[in-house]
Amino acid sequence: MALFDKKKSYQLDKNGIIPSHIAIIMDGNGRWAKKRMMPRIYGHKEGMNTVKKIALHADSLGVKVLTLYAFSTENWKRPDEEVSFLMNLPIDFFDVFMPELKANNIRVNVIGWEDQLPKHTKEKVMDAVDQTKNNTGMVLNFALNYGSRQEITQVVKAVAEKISNDELSVDEVTEEYISNALFTGDLGEMRDPELLIRTSGELRISNFLLWQIAYSELYFTDEFWPDFSAESLEKAVADYQKRHRRYGGL
Repeated sequence: MALFDKKKSYQLDKNGIIPSHIAIIMDGNGRWAKKRMMPRIYGHKEGMNTVKKIALHADSLGVKVLTLYAFSTENWKRPDEEVSFLMNLPIDFFDVFMPELKANNIRVNVIGWEDQLPKHTKEKVMDAVDQTKNNTGMVLNFALNYGSRQEITQVVKAVAEKISNDELSVDEVTEEYISNALFTGDLGEMRDPELLIRTSGELRISNFLLWQIAYSELYFTDEFWPDFSAESLEKAVADYQKRHRRYGGL
């Protein structure tokens, strides 16, 4: 059974249930560029513009947290030129988009190992976090140098060390404890996405929020990320509105 239906057209009910937390695997930038006979970096640049449009539209719909898979721990394996370009994108993004983030009361957050980023990238990202830290609107949450297996492994090691040092008992290691210990723990009740979207037609999760999406609704579209529009987002949310989330019950 397909996890998306290209033939169906959905009408968003703006008064209906809107996911509080949407996560997106932004895939297909390189293929978008290749289809147009352009270098891959042009796809990433256009993808950055899509981030702006989707962030603002998600905010207008009432989404509380938008988590975007911006750069994975595996992406370091890409060609040096492409990695270098990707590491400069946050600088360009925040230089241009910061006034709109402030005007729309959007708070920037980052999950991942930012200490491993190039100095100029880390400084720009953390500056954006600092400049928007008092904003009370939607959280624009970038997964940057992020990998879910590594995240879970880090938590397991920390738990083992605390138990070894008698700082934590085995009985205290609950699902709630682990959820709070993950990068998304600071998001509180909104730490787990209700809806996960992946663009470009790929049907996999790619080491993204594996613990957090245990009960998320999955939505896959053939659109490449640079082509993903406000209408595309509304279609995904409209599809979500038609689903019955049972969490293993009836």
